[in-house]
Amino acid sequence: MQLIFRSILSGALVAATVVTALATLASATEQELMLNPEQIHSLGIRTAHPVPSPTDQTVPFSAAIVIPTPHLWVVSTPIAGMVTSLAAARGEQVLRGQPLVTMESPAFVSLQRDYLHALAQDALQNLQLRRNRELLAGRAVPQRVVEASETEARQADIALTERRQMLRLSGMSEAALARLTDEAAISPSLTVVAPESGTIVDFTISPGVRLEQSSPLLKIARLSPLWVEIAVPATTVGAVKVGARVDVEGYDTPGKVVLVSATTDPATQTVLVRAEIANDGTLRPGQAASARIGYASQAESAWQIPAGAMARRGETASVFVATEAGFRIVPVKVIAEDQDHLHVFGALTSEDALAVSGLSALRGMLLGLGSGE
Repeated sequence: MQLIFRSILSGALVAATVVTALATLASATEQELMLNPEQIHSLGIRTAHPVPSPTDQTVPFSAAIVIPTPHLWVVSTPIAGMVTSLAAARGEQVLRGQPLVTMESPAFVSLQRDYLHALAQDALQNLQLRRNRELLAGRAVPQRVVEASETEARQADIALTERRQMLRLSGMSEAALARLTDEAAISPSLTVVAPESGTIVDFTISPGVRLEQSSPLLKIARLSPLWVEIAVPATTVGAVKVGARVDVEGYDTPGKVVLVSATTDPATQTVLVRAEIANDGTLRPGQAASARIGYASQAESAWQIPAGAMARRGETASVFVATEAGFRIVPVKVIAEDQDHLHVFGALTSEDALAVSGLSALRGMLLGLGSGE
């Protein structure tokens, strides 16, 4: 019976303390709570000092090394045909214009035949045009004959240009096109060359395979610089800025943030942060890595505080800093967090005393003040 009475009495004393404290708030601003030492003791509020963050970087985040999209090229079949030989293999470095794949194609033969036919027609129509102009000069033919001949010659030029472009699109080089024009020697073989210098990162075919037009053959990539794609929790991504330093563990050369995604992954509640980093050959696309993002700021200092010192109101984070009159509210920005500590930006000093217990009572007093009670 005595234990029950003591418990009721203790609860009544705490409630009375809270009521008394709320009564003293009328003269306070929304960012300050007026409490005397006896009230602080009765509410069980303990304090601790922040310490400068031991690092100017976030805790390690999982990351993936990927090839930048602008530095990846898919080489496809320019025309339907059969692969007869390969001149390179996966992992090899190639130069722009280097032969990669040889194909044989009936469609390629047809394109060459159509080109030679258009070439002959163009020559014939231009010869006819010159002849008709000479006849017109001698008044042997009327003007309309020359005009019709000019139209036919122009159409022949257009058809020849079309057939020439079709051969170029099929992968025929200018040198091979010149030989075809001079020698009229049709070849069934077509060589596919590298569009850019880089490393072959994927080969999807082998000799003997028959492919349709635009079927993928291989992928070529430039492996420096690379992208480091980091999944950062949405609660801490606000401290990450474009241009921030990024360090991949086990790799000496730092990179920098080039993108902070504007969307959040609904499944993981993380935000994509992409960094670009020069590669000396140590990093390899596809590998998993651990990366740290720098968050040092010239305008704010980074602090490590106990996890229990944080108070959240919606998306706003703050701490209660002790003053002579009680506690003031200081907004902070969470940079990183682990089980026991938080790293934050905020207008704090190492002399500040932060409330680390009794925050429920302080929040209740703050809500009462904000509602005008």
